[in-house]
Amino acid sequence: MAPPILSLKEINLHWGANPILDALEMHIGTTDRLCLVGRNGTGKSTLMKVIAGIIEPDGGERWVQPGSRIAYLPQEPDASGYHTLKDYILGGLPEDERDQDYRADVLIEDLDINGTASPGTASGGEMRRAALARTLIGEPELLLLDEPTNHLDINTIQWLEAFLKGWRGAMVLISHDRAFLANLATACLWLDRGRVRRLDDGFAKFEEWQDKVYAEEADALKKLDKVIKEETRWSVEGISARRTRNQGRLRRLYDMRKERRNTVQAAGQVNISLAGADRSGTRVIEARGIAKSFDGRPLFEGFDIRINRGDRIGIIGPNGVGKSTLLKVLTGELAPDAGSIKLGTNLESILIDQKRAALREDMTVIDVLTGGRGDWVFVGGESKHVMSYLKDFLFDPSVAHTPVHALSGGERNRLLIAANFAKPSNLMVLDEPTNDLDMDTLDLLQEVLADYKGTILLVSHDRDFLDRVVTSSIVMEGDGNATEYPGGYSDYRALKALAEKDAEPVRTEKPKSNVSNIADAPKKKASKLSYKDQRELDQIPAEVETLSMKISDMEAELSDPDLYAKNPNRFASLSKELETLRDTVDEKEMRWLELEELRESLGQ
Repeated sequence: MAPPILSLKEINLHWGANPILDALEMHIGTTDRLCLVGRNGTGKSTLMKVIAGIIEPDGGERWVQPGSRIAYLPQEPDASGYHTLKDYILGGLPEDERDQDYRADVLIEDLDINGTASPGTASGGEMRRAALARTLIGEPELLLLDEPTNHLDINTIQWLEAFLKGWRGAMVLISHDRAFLANLATACLWLDRGRVRRLDDGFAKFEEWQDKVYAEEADALKKLDKVIKEETRWSVEGISARRTRNQGRLRRLYDMRKERRNTVQAAGQVNISLAGADRSGTRVIEARGIAKSFDGRPLFEGFDIRINRGDRIGIIGPNGVGKSTLLKVLTGELAPDAGSIKLGTNLESILIDQKRAALREDMTVIDVLTGGRGDWVFVGGESKHVMSYLKDFLFDPSVAHTPVHALSGGERNRLLIAANFAKPSNLMVLDEPTNDLDMDTLDLLQEVLADYKGTILLVSHDRDFLDRVVTSSIVMEGDGNATEYPGGYSDYRALKALAEKDAEPVRTEKPKSNVSNIADAPKKKASKLSYKDQRELDQIPAEVETLSMKISDMEAELSDPDLYAKNPNRFASLSKELETLRDTVDEKEMRWLELEELRESLGQ
């Protein structure tokens, strides 16, 4: 058996009194493709720096095979001291190879980097691509990549995947991108409570294995005292339970995609919408022929879409293609250059983009969630005690009075999600929410979105996250077009491949007879709606208006704070009847949409 390229033995590292790495041992083979996984705050990045030789442990031995080169990509690359991005990239070459500029030129072209740009003016995405090029250029025997896909678009992530699949050395990857890890890792290192466990199988098997380990620990914990069980219950019970729930949510998502697939077609004129209590009308956004250009370059033209209540729409495309611009046009923040946007009634929107600007350093966790007003959070029309709400978002209640500045980055992200979700809304806009999120927080965000009763607009480069969340995808490929596909990213790729295959010329044999089969003859299409359908189409708006007035009257009566105390039976019957009327309005609106689409397809 060949010796490892690197070994760690009895590694100990403490921050204050807390052990980060505890008698840790691990070995990396010369061709290993490892993913390093673990809950947020367990020390994955710290361990990666120990492997790279950047951090000196408190004790233990680090051994590297003589002559082996190691390259490390940090989460936050530092290019200070370099005049251009090309200079920074060339800094990754060994001293005796610094004259081989062509190696930088190849990576600059592949990664679409402006090599003459100053690092101080580079965007986050370009700085990340330059840091990748610097890490790869020296062709090391061991590659250490800490969150390499952060701030990269899908095209660049796929390029990196293809590049690393051809890599002949060893690699260790930290990433929240499940698809990236599943496509590359052949073994998993699990950092948990200061120690590393190894699974000699791909990332796709990791979560099942992790659940098995947790279950075995749970059985063992029954023999220990109550205090220890309470301290470890978060890691043993929470993840497995949440994952089980998410499987059911995924099944519901597939049903929603099937329903959305039947509605992805050209938009038509709509004049009907209902403002329900604490929810939007059935029609949330209608775009007809919208276009937007930037510096004379068309980002999208002639785009039509109807977004109904409950839809979850993903927006996909390379960096700079105009995804955020389309998002702003659809939500009314920007006016289109051409076409029209109609927003539904009673819309209350929130934006989650993980900038953390809303988190004041001096505020405590409980103040962020309650606004400093007591111990209760109002969520989805119900009051919830803040301690219970904290548990929903993976916080131990003991952190309730902890100031924001003392939280880790992952904890701040979770707190921001919790604070936003507590706000009343029926339209959630997420612009790159997955950047810098660990897997536990991604799971949590997925769970929150699965329970969300409103409409979701999502821009993301995380393929797995898109597959788990959205019901349809708007794809922008940089050609000035935006196209809607039912389903997530994988569905889009499959449908596009099928369309390209269908577009290929097909050779057909000359028919042996010119006698047509009557059964195969095309049936004559109707030229207009039937009298019954046209009459129903004309009557529905008035019916909905009548029902809406009745709903408003009932809502006004139910808003009386004394009604329940004075007449609980009346309160109960009104509530039940109100829900029935709302369902009736929904059904009539959907029927109106079906008939309107049928009318348009007939050219009326």
